[in-house]
Amino acid sequence: MSQQTGIGTDNELAAAPRTGAATATAWPVLLSISLCHMINDVMQSMLAAIYPLLRTEFTLSYAQIGVMTFAFQVTASLLQPMIGAATDRHPQPRSLPLGMSSTFCGVLLLAFAPNYAMLLTGAMLIGIGSAVFHPESSRVARLASGGRFGTAQSLFQLGGNFGQSLGPLLAAFIVVPLGRPAVAWFAVAAALGAGLLWRVGGWAEGRRRAHAARPDTAWPLPRGAVLWAIAVLALLTFTKNIYAAAMTSYFTFFTIEKFGLGPQGAQIMLFLFLAGMAGGVMLGGLVGDRIGPLRVIWFSILGVLPFTLALPHVGLIPTGVLSVMIGLVLASAFPAIVVFAQELVPGRTGTIAGLFFGFSFGMGGIAAAALGVLADAKGIEAVFLLCSGLPVLGLLAIFLPRMGH
Repeated sequence: MSQQTGIGTDNELAAAPRTGAATATAWPVLLSISLCHMINDVMQSMLAAIYPLLRTEFTLSYAQIGVMTFAFQVTASLLQPMIGAATDRHPQPRSLPLGMSSTFCGVLLLAFAPNYAMLLTGAMLIGIGSAVFHPESSRVARLASGGRFGTAQSLFQLGGNFGQSLGPLLAAFIVVPLGRPAVAWFAVAAALGAGLLWRVGGWAEGRRRAHAARPDTAWPLPRGAVLWAIAVLALLTFTKNIYAAAMTSYFTFFTIEKFGLGPQGAQIMLFLFLAGMAGGVMLGGLVGDRIGPLRVIWFSILGVLPFTLALPHVGLIPTGVLSVMIGLVLASAFPAIVVFAQELVPGRTGTIAGLFFGFSFGMGGIAAAALGVLADAKGIEAVFLLCSGLPVLGLLAIFLPRMGH
């Protein structure tokens, strides 16, 4: 059943035909959760964007920078799958503002931390905020989709990617000129986001109570086939996240060392990559609703490799163009992978969100720490030479089931 508003339960939507919207799409809710995702990820990207400033102020090595990325992403990685699984059994939409409050505290700590240990604590608090936010907000996005699962997932992720792309620009034009304490101003946005999430949580709580008795939805394939497909999807996401982690953590240093750019110029180059990702994540979901997520995954795999192979070997302007193209094609697979996984395990939106937003991104954090060690030993260009061939691993998609796509 669904309320007169036309919004069904998570399990009902999972069973709805993907080619048509079975219920009305709750666009205000989707836009609100996307806006909050933007705020959440502005704070996250602020951490990576101020790495050059922190490296100078605290005399950090590349390895220490990698550990900061590790502290943020692995904190989220350890918590998100557990939170997602728990909220699948007992949805907690009212927990959404608590996650944003943790991010609020982490941002303030980054602004005023007196030493490296406190910087790590701030990074971990932001990771905790991400862990709480993503599983429940992904459930809300699917609940509000009206059957347009790819579009809803893209709009939700678009907010995050747009927030990630804004972080370097805000760092370049606000934090770099004014100094690290200026980061504290962004805590105001986190406070506003917490207030908005309280309203969104109330909307979702009303739907949850209206549909307290939710039927079990059968898996579309045998259990072993489903688990194998989820493992392949997680590995695909992991390989893409390694490359994304290399770009977000070290691309600024790469452009500074190779082209002699200043901090602001390097942040603009990072913005180009992240803006490309924002466009790609929206395109992937819209196209996926029309042609199926599996075809989008294959497009992303086959399309990004020529660009990543060329990036370490070209000049400044081609590097900017390639960074946009890489972000666009690379990110197009992310909403498709999540929707494909949700179709494999209907009714487990929180678990899937925890796995793909949490665990896989956390594994990208481990890779970022390892890449920092490589950069210290062999130089920053060695990182991008190594990562340029990573998309080849995407050919593992050949093992994914067709499921009528």
